Amino acid sequence: MRHQGEAVDRTTPALRETARRTGTDRRGAVVAALMLAMALAALDSTVVSTAVPQIVGDLGGFSVFSWLFSGYLLAVTVTLPVYGKLSDTVGRKPVLIAGAAVFLLGSLLCAAAWNMGALIAFRVVQGLGGGALQGTVQTLAADLYPLEERPKIQARLSTVWAVSAIAGPALGGILAAYADWRWIFLVNLPIGALALWLIVRHLHEPHRAVRTRPRIDWAGALAVFACGGVLLTALVQGGVAWAWLSPPSLALFGTGLALVALVVAIERRAAEPIIPGWVWRRRTIAAVNLAFGALGLLMVAPTVFLPTYAQGVLGLAPVTAGFVLSVWTVSWPLSAALSQHVYRRLGFRDTALLGIGVAALLLLAFPFLPYPGAAWQPVLLMLLLGGALGLFQLPLIVGVQSTVGWAERGTTTASVLFCRQTGQTVGASLFGAVANGVLAARLGGTGDLDSIARGLGTGATAETTRRAIAAAVHAVYLGASCAAALAFAVLLCWAPRRFPVLGNSGD
Repeated sequence: MRHQGEAVDRTTPALRETARRTGTDRRGAVVAALMLAMALAALDSTVVSTAVPQIVGDLGGFSVFSWLFSGYLLAVTVTLPVYGKLSDTVGRKPVLIAGAAVFLLGSLLCAAAWNMGALIAFRVVQGLGGGALQGTVQTLAADLYPLEERPKIQARLSTVWAVSAIAGPALGGILAAYADWRWIFLVNLPIGALALWLIVRHLHEPHRAVRTRPRIDWAGALAVFACGGVLLTALVQGGVAWAWLSPPSLALFGTGLALVALVVAIERRAAEPIIPGWVWRRRTIAAVNLAFGALGLLMVAPTVFLPTYAQGVLGLAPVTAGFVLSVWTVSWPLSAALSQHVYRRLGFRDTALLGIGVAALLLLAFPFLPYPGAAWQPVLLMLLLGGALGLFQLPLIVGVQSTVGWAERGTTTASVLFCRQTGQTVGASLFGAVANGVLAARLGGTGDLDSIARGLGTGATAETTRRAIAAAVHAVYLGASCAAALAFAVLLCWAPRRFPVLGNSGD
């Protein structure tokens, strides 16, 4: 069945080459390797988060432990565009192998860390490999499968994230309680080794005629890395380690803007720029990039603030509060797997509009839940929200990857993931400031949402605090609904109704 006004990309050179040289069985082995590689990245933060008390108890450094996550996130985010361009230049296989090797090296170094500073530095090394895992796996998924079959592989990758969200905290808790926190990093080694073996043995990329020697924009890569690192550090630490208008914050933002100018100057002169201008000149890719940036923004509301709401307002235990959040990881991949039946009738853009429109209404409904309410109410909203976002995300990923050929697919995929990651970073800072501002207004002073929730007691003061937490989280959800509305507006006004999907010649 043809998509409404959209050509069907029935096969790709990578698929034809794999089928001719290795057969379907080996393609299954490659998919297994991609799922294992994705599991390394997906499990990482969820496993580590539950072992923080043991890590801090052993190494100290409680005041900077948040950089265990921020440092990794920064490294992943700023390397995504670099790996995307490299995969288009030298091929997916060498980039994926190099990224997995760096990630495993970082894991081994983390297990050997002697203090918190060393552990944070080695987490950054992990992130340098994690950027290759996330972007290249998504790109290969599009290379290996024709358009009709891409929802299947994307749904499998979404399932990896879903299982990781549920199993990660449990695995981290078990290893920290009954073994040693260092095993959290060592367990990556056999999983990664198996993934590497499967990739080396079974992934065969097609030979492509290269008229000239590939020219890698190393100056642009370094400038992008420095620029992204400085600006994201300013966003992560602003309002936390220092005030927004303090000298460190102003210095970082000033340096970041100067580096932005340097990146633009370098990329305009580069023969093969890391961030080519066509990523933003093409309406489809630019609209999807902006929509995914808004997706990153709105995801902060449930992932960061809902557990605090569940414990501080509903009075749930930490494990039960985690379940309230985890239900959307069940409906999201299920909805993504079924989305092909919708976008085959409506098209990529209209299916995404349906998903993000429903998501905006669900996020807007959260502040209207009764106080204090019952746990099933946010659970139902999260279940429906996961289904709505599955309809939004997967059609855009499949659609935008199908508008470019092999030589541009890595860069396109990386740009989309980069915008989502950046949106999450901006959202964490923005909504954190909103939540803390509401708390300060409600409680007549300054306060930090997490510390107030952890210290919640009983009696009249506790009731006042609970209502303040509820008001703060409600404000965040209103902001998230605005982000969803922004994504809706961008797609409606900017994205073409019919994505310009390439046929076989496009690869």
